[in-house]
Amino acid sequence: MNAGEYKGGVAPYLRVPLYMIIVFAAGAGFVVWYDEKVGFAAVVIVVIYAMISIGFYRRNVRVLSEEMVKLATDYASMQKQFLEHFELPYAVLDTEGRFLWQNEKLCALTGKEKTYSKSVTSIFPEITREWLDKAEDNDFDLVVKKDERTYRIIFSRVHLGEDTAPEPKGQKPMIRRQEDPSALYTMLLLDITESEEIKKQNEDQRMCCALLYIDNYEDTIAEIEAVKRSLLTAVIDRKVTRYFQEADAIIRKSDRDKYFIIFQHKYLPKLEENKFSILEDIKSTKLGNDTDLTISMGIGVNGATYRKNAEFARTAIDIALGRGGSQVVIKDSGNLSYYGVRGKEVEKNTRVKARAKAEALRELMVARDKVIVMGHQISDIDAVGAGIGVFCAARELEKPCHIVLNTINTSLRPILDLFTEGHGYPADLFIDSEQALSMLTPNTLVMVVDTNRPSYTECPELLERSKSIVVIDHHRQGSEKVENPILSYIEPYASSTCEMIAEILQYFSENIKLQAAEADAIYAGILIDTDNFMTKTGVRTFEAAAYLKRCGSDVTRVRKLLREDMTAYKARAEIVRKAAVYRDAFAISVNDAAGIESPTIVGAQAANELLNIVGIKASFVLTLYKGKIYISSRSIDEIDVQQIMERLGGGGHLNIAGAQIEGASVDEVVAQIESLLDTMIEEGTIKVGSLAEKNKEKK
Repeated sequence: MNAGEYKGGVAPYLRVPLYMIIVFAAGAGFVVWYDEKVGFAAVVIVVIYAMISIGFYRRNVRVLSEEMVKLATDYASMQKQFLEHFELPYAVLDTEGRFLWQNEKLCALTGKEKTYSKSVTSIFPEITREWLDKAEDNDFDLVVKKDERTYRIIFSRVHLGEDTAPEPKGQKPMIRRQEDPSALYTMLLLDITESEEIKKQNEDQRMCCALLYIDNYEDTIAEIEAVKRSLLTAVIDRKVTRYFQEADAIIRKSDRDKYFIIFQHKYLPKLEENKFSILEDIKSTKLGNDTDLTISMGIGVNGATYRKNAEFARTAIDIALGRGGSQVVIKDSGNLSYYGVRGKEVEKNTRVKARAKAEALRELMVARDKVIVMGHQISDIDAVGAGIGVFCAARELEKPCHIVLNTINTSLRPILDLFTEGHGYPADLFIDSEQALSMLTPNTLVMVVDTNRPSYTECPELLERSKSIVVIDHHRQGSEKVENPILSYIEPYASSTCEMIAEILQYFSENIKLQAAEADAIYAGILIDTDNFMTKTGVRTFEAAAYLKRCGSDVTRVRKLLREDMTAYKARAEIVRKAAVYRDAFAISVNDAAGIESPTIVGAQAANELLNIVGIKASFVLTLYKGKIYISSRSIDEIDVQQIMERLGGGGHLNIAGAQIEGASVDEVVAQIESLLDTMIEEGTIKVGSLAEKNKEKK
């Protein structure tokens, strides 16, 4: 290397004497102009200085270059030895994932020679060429297992630059040039087996908090002889204790029918695997009781603190009871899991709760200026009938009441025509969302009926602005619910919200009186939701109907109110005709909604009709309406359609459920339902046999 070719960070310092030659030359020229004799001497000195400086510069550059080359060589050798004897397994891969070089530790780990040049996939199947190509960052990692050890492999993508020197002739290129000819991968392995085990131990030892309630303890105890009551309690205690002994749990009985349980998180997967068999074990307890004894359990896990887990457990048990009991709900931060929900809701014959809720509702209404009632979007007769019942209660207390109703369909119009200004009712009895928001004051009571999901209500913004909210509903609770209501009355065993309102009115006031039209509206809500008293009817359903009959309801008048036009009737028949049977047990059909004013109502009616076909265990009718796909699902007794709809973001009851889906086509939703049914059958959530198999068994 000659002086002119040298480049580097120290070059400017070496060239300072050369720069000074220019300065001295300029000074000598000035001296020559001032005094020729002195200037001549100065020029000679400058020349001599220049010759000496240039000579030293050329010599120092050559010596410095040799020293730097030697240093680089020593550094490369030292670096190579360092990587070769590095305590961590280390390797270099080409762009295709093949080994170019590996150190001693990696050779010892993999059992391969240093000359091994096959793909890394042959040793670690998780690391594929496609996986390397998909990595977006220059640094990325992957956790793999090998020989019962866990490794975290850290990859770095190294770019060599476009001006790399060409490979010598006759030698195999070190890097196989593909999409990126100037890159290779470095691979570093970290043994994280111990840290993963400690992490797992920490996760396993986290606390799970559970609350176990006996759903129908009082009713069951009342059925059996007095001498057997203590024995029944002892049997239940023994079964609960024996079941949780396997989980090494701490069990404390807080009441006759309530248990507080603590166990470690590592036992939870085992309990989930057997689907919480204690549900069926308790149900099989018979000591003279005709009614099946059922339990509900709420479990809180993965909370930031023990207190948070306890709060999760409390929320979970409330949801379990709100869904009808006889099930287990696990709350994990924002996630909810349900087990044992195939059972039927347990009907409670006592009206103590209804009376207590009626008295609490009366106190709330007395303290408020007005009441605003709203049901779910595209309200049906059950929601409107319940709203009419609340209006009657508010009228008894001389409080203004308004019902939020944004959409009026053909099924509602005959009912609404009975509550006009001409029939003596306020002109603002039925209002829309904008009017409701303008009427809202801090002292307004907002009531939600026939739904417990905020997003399904006619005006969700009303719930955000109000702090005084009451919820009355007969649907099972899901993960979405109204936050912090001052009164919540949710009974999944009830046939309809109108049934619950009818019970509340009986205890609301001794002097309350219903007009015939009001009784008809509430009775119509019960009639629609029970499919003419064919589904979800209990003793209290008929008692509520009897009360409305005493108030002046007439079956013939109600039947006339519920009649439909010929277009809707033909549309329902067409839906049934087009239905396809899936897996010999599920009827799936599509409602094209052409020329129908209330397509969702027709879809729900068609879903009921499909259950009249032999062999159909569940029906699904899809209706595309106003940019959403509304799914109406029905079953008789074997299939829990609520579970199916919950996985689609909906909810409902064991035999009646639905969902609303946006951003998908009808064909996509049909395929989604079929895929979901396949999955649930495979995992055992749904048990169904084909008609062919049944016929074979009969033969």
